[in-house]
Amino acid sequence: MPEEDYVWLPREDVLTHEEMAGLTGYFTDLGVDRVRLTGGEPLLRRNLPQLIRLLLQNRRVTDIALTTNGILLGDQAEALYEAGLHRITVSLDTLKPERFLQLTRHDEFARVIEGIESVARAGFTGLKLDTVAIRGFNDDELVHLIEFGKQVQAEVRFIEYMDVGGANEWSQEKVFSQASILTLLSQHYGTIEPMPERGAAPAQRFLLPDGTIFGIIPSTTTPFCATCDRSRVTADGMWYRCLYATTGTDLRKPLRAGASDDEMRALIRAGWEGRRDRGAEERKALEQDGLRVGAFIGIEKLRENPRLEMHARGG
Repeated sequence: MPEEDYVWLPREDVLTHEEMAGLTGYFTDLGVDRVRLTGGEPLLRRNLPQLIRLLLQNRRVTDIALTTNGILLGDQAEALYEAGLHRITVSLDTLKPERFLQLTRHDEFARVIEGIESVARAGFTGLKLDTVAIRGFNDDELVHLIEFGKQVQAEVRFIEYMDVGGANEWSQEKVFSQASILTLLSQHYGTIEPMPERGAAPAQRFLLPDGTIFGIIPSTTTPFCATCDRSRVTADGMWYRCLYATTGTDLRKPLRAGASDDEMRALIRAGWEGRRDRGAEERKALEQDGLRVGAFIGIEKLRENPRLEMHARGG
């Protein structure tokens, strides 16, 4: 969670639903067909179902997914389903209320569980639970999380602990790698089989002997920069082609200045075709060369510019 004294965006800087739908239209004109609403916390957005309906008016959008911390999900799941949302992912790093409080500084564990349970009741299928595996913090819960996933009909995905900015006090010693995850789970379940890869999806999926599927996103030890086909637009219209990028392209300014559709598409096309981002690979290379010192971005710099923290761009 960000610090309590974080600087928040001025309301006038935040894109309207119509502006978000308009920008999405430019991206779909250039070949994008899948949209994920993330954050921060997207369920804090007023009348999110209205945005989903607007996005679905674009016939090129074939899939809309949502990533949430789950706290507000129980109150909104039914409305989200009725609006046409296709899939939900809930971030869940622990099944222990005291650890949840330690991690998030909010005593909302029960509401998260209720939110997860509300997903199936609302009519959704394909629920995913994302767990950041942290050595010495929750690596003793991975089996329990798999079993919980079975109970709520969810596919669990373990994410290697990433250096997402100084606020999370990241260190290499806390990384619980894909190899460690597979070793731990195989000791409990037996032989684990890898599943065929699916395009540029970041998660590598595996099959347990009982047919349960789970995933691992090994973004720290095995970066997938070369196959990454994702980019992110923040709530205030900054477009980032990489989670590790410290600068992005301001799409809000030309949009509000009256740029033509052709000009907006040309701006996006040039930005994508000219991208050279390899953030995770570069961080790993520094680690291997012994040149990496401290966190990705220091906490004081994050206070000055909250956009630099990955949670501000969907990380």
